[in-house]
Amino acid sequence: MKHQANFTKDLARKELRVTRAYDAPLAKVWKAWTVSDILDQWWGPKPWRAETKTLEFKPGGRWHYAMVGPNGEHHWSLVEFKSIDLQRSFRADCVFCDENGTPNNGMPVMHWYVEFSPTPTGTRIDVALTFDKEAELLTIVQMGFEGGFNMGLNQLDELLEDMVVA
Repeated sequence: MKHQANFTKDLARKELRVTRAYDAPLAKVWKAWTVSDILDQWWGPKPWRAETKTLEFKPGGRWHYAMVGPNGEHHWSLVEFKSIDLQRSFRADCVFCDENGTPNNGMPVMHWYVEFSPTPTGTRIDVALTFDKEAELLTIVQMGFEGGFNMGLNQLDELLEDMVVA
């Protein structure tokens, strides 16, 4: 059964919240969010795809990746992991950057808090994205975050059906 993501915006708190359920065990969903070879298969909206340059999933570690477009264009992002509670949650800051990881200071910093919870039929994720300024939240919304992230979350659903967890 396919689930839909629930998106809510709270401008006063400078927060976007996303909740999505999956009919897959928590270990499988956690792995899909934390292993580069799997992330690259679902992160981002088609026809774009993610391409990881480096991933160190640990506190203080980084995920440096590009969203690669259908014409070969690269849009880089850098995620810095602040804290990790294995198979429960992680906190990270995400910035747009160049291929060397140098942040684009003209773009918003997104503060991610992602929680994973077992359910009777699988796993629920709760994502809270907070911003330093309301205008930064609006910038991300205007860039199409909701549509793009929803596409990725739906692609994850398809991937989880066939994914084997060792």
